[in-house]
Amino acid sequence: MRMFPSVLLALLIVSPLRAQDLAATCRATSSYDVTLQADGLLFDRPLPAPTRVKLQHGSLRTDGVAVTLDPEQQDRLALFERDLRALVPRARKVAQNGVDMAVQALRAEVANLGLGADTRVEFDRRLNAHAADLKQRIARSQSTHDWQDEAMQQYLNQMAGDLMPLLVADLGQQAVNAALAGDLQGAADLRDRASSLATDLQPRLQQRLQALRPQIEALCPAIQRLGRLQEGLRDSRGQPLDLLQIGR
Repeated sequence: MRMFPSVLLALLIVSPLRAQDLAATCRATSSYDVTLQADGLLFDRPLPAPTRVKLQHGSLRTDGVAVTLDPEQQDRLALFERDLRALVPRARKVAQNGVDMAVQALRAEVANLGLGADTRVEFDRRLNAHAADLKQRIARSQSTHDWQDEAMQQYLNQMAGDLMPLLVADLGQQAVNAALAGDLQGAADLRDRASSLATDLQPRLQQRLQALRPQIEALCPAIQRLGRLQEGLRDSRGQPLDLLQIGR
C-alpha cells in the first residue's frame, strides 16, 4: 500500500520514518501510483483491474473505457482533481522541510563525534550537495513512480556510500592514534563506535524528526476531503473506484 498523497514518500529518503508510520498519520493509503499530467491525473497499478484510471476535467476513464457520470459526479471528480493538484505543492513543501530538518539533525549528531576539522568541512559539503539534489528531485517530481522502494533504496545507498565512510574513516584514524598513544581501551571503543555508527544514529534521528509530524498532520483534512469526494464513484465495471482508502 502506498501512502497518499504519495508525494510525501519523499520524506522516506530523509528520515527513518517508515511508510506505514506516515500513512498512519492521516490514515490514508492507495494501491495506485499517481502521475500529474498536463491534461489530467493518471492512477495506475499492476493489479487488480482497473489498472489505469484517468481523471480529466470531470471525466473518468478506467482501463481505456469512458465511465458515464451524472453532473454531480462530474463536479465531484473535477473537485477531486483540483484539490489533489492543490495538495501537491503543500506536500512538496513538507518534504523539503523534512530535508532541511534531517540535515540539521544529522549535522547535530555528527558534531558529537569529535571529528577532525577537515572531515567536518568535507562532510558538510557532501551533505549540503545531497540535500540540494534531493530538494530538486522533490520539486521536479510529477509521479509517485519516482519514489518506489527500489529507486529510493538505491538513492539511500548512494547517499550512505558517500557520507558514512567519511565518518568511519575519521573514527578509525582516531582509534589508530589512541592505540599508538597506548590507550588500547579508547582505541577499542572508537572501533566499536565506528562499526555501529549507522545503527546508532537511526533512532536518534528518528526522534529528532518527530518534529515534522505536525506538518504532515496539517495535510490530513485535505486528504480526507479527497476520500469523501470519491465516495460513490464507480469504474467501468460498476465497482467502487477507491483511488484511496481512508481509515477510521
